Amino acid sequence: MCFKISLLLISMNFRFLLCLLVVLSFCTTAAFGQGAPTLVTGQIDNDRRVITTAVPFAILSPDARSAGMGDVGVALSPDANATFWNPARTAFAQKQFGVSLSYTPWLRNLVNDMSISQLSAYYKIDDVQAIDFGMTYFDLGDIQFTDENGGLLEDFRPREFAFRAHYSRKLSDNFSVALGPFLIHSNISGTVDVGANNNQARPGTTGGVDLGGFYNKKDLNVGNLPTDIAFGFSITNLGAQISYSDDNQQDFIPANLRLGGAATFHLDPYNKITVAIDVNKLLVPTPPKFLEDANGQVVIENDEPVIAEGRDPNDLTLLQGVFGSFTDAPDGFSEELQEFIGNFGVEYAYANDAGQDLFMVRAGYATEHAQKGERKYFTVGVGGRYQVFGLDMAYMIPTQRTNPLSETLRFTLSLGLGEDME
Repeated sequence: MCFKISLLLISMNFRFLLCLLVVLSFCTTAAFGQGAPTLVTGQIDNDRRVITTAVPFAILSPDARSAGMGDVGVALSPDANATFWNPARTAFAQKQFGVSLSYTPWLRNLVNDMSISQLSAYYKIDDVQAIDFGMTYFDLGDIQFTDENGGLLEDFRPREFAFRAHYSRKLSDNFSVALGPFLIHSNISGTVDVGANNNQARPGTTGGVDLGGFYNKKDLNVGNLPTDIAFGFSITNLGAQISYSDDNQQDFIPANLRLGGAATFHLDPYNKITVAIDVNKLLVPTPPKFLEDANGQVVIENDEPVIAEGRDPNDLTLLQGVFGSFTDAPDGFSEELQEFIGNFGVEYAYANDAGQDLFMVRAGYATEHAQKGERKYFTVGVGGRYQVFGLDMAYMIPTQRTNPLSETLRFTLSLGLGEDME
């Protein structure tokens, strides 16, 4: 994160700073770019190198089904929310058309006007082709900008959004791929004068591509139970860096690799259980290890900490950051393994005589290494289907009782129309 943006944040009122700090603590991705905590606080933890990016909302789970299952999604059965998790899933969607609307009140233990909304839809062109669309909107609520004396400068409502569109196609009866562009716009400060080098803050805009693959196989026999299996991968938010001030200060966005699998066990014609596992890794640079003096203090030169091991993220291109993200950890392979996040979920579904799911109960768990953010939380959820309509809810339970994201709820309303395509 550039120093100019840090100065701008200091000029905001306490309420907004509190919200941002809480978001950072949960997401493990700094909302405005690389290295911000060290420049703002003057403290550097050389042993706890949390990866930071801009626009962390772009990897927050938007829909209640996946949220109730510990934020798994890359290999679940196809639905409209696949546009966020793995767009290749939509090629195997059962209905010709589907749409989903999700809403998450955000940080309601602290404020009452922050939320994340997601609208997504897909359309199957034929049995082997599909297109999908998704829009995520993050509303950060009303804030006030003040000067150094506390005088009111202006009112502002920060907001961020992302648009996605993909084309997916079956390459065989069991495997599909997808590719499509995305656009992210982040307006966190308007055009308020930053006060450093006569620069102004400005909204940031970037774009790139998402891609994915999905394999499923039905009617296998596992333990004398009819079983469906699925595997998937996706790379999302693979795009250009974003800037909030000038082109010389650019920050990586959260390019993310997902790998996962799911197995659905049909206990009888009415009952089934799905078990899913996802692994996530950010494809962005690992923060470097900084040089320390004899007293254990980080050495600062020209207002910047001196790098002892690793690479300066500000000197890397997109491709250098992506490919180098597997080998750039200062502590080697053991630290690289720490950067993988595990998500585990289970879903029980009860169906009617026609085989349509009527009622679902879900649970999940997500875990992240202590040196990389230490997000650990349980999730629970329920869902119901009536004819073409669906409603899902999810509830997150952090393992830390003081976590401000406790009691976070997600709601999703879905609709499936048209003839059966599978």
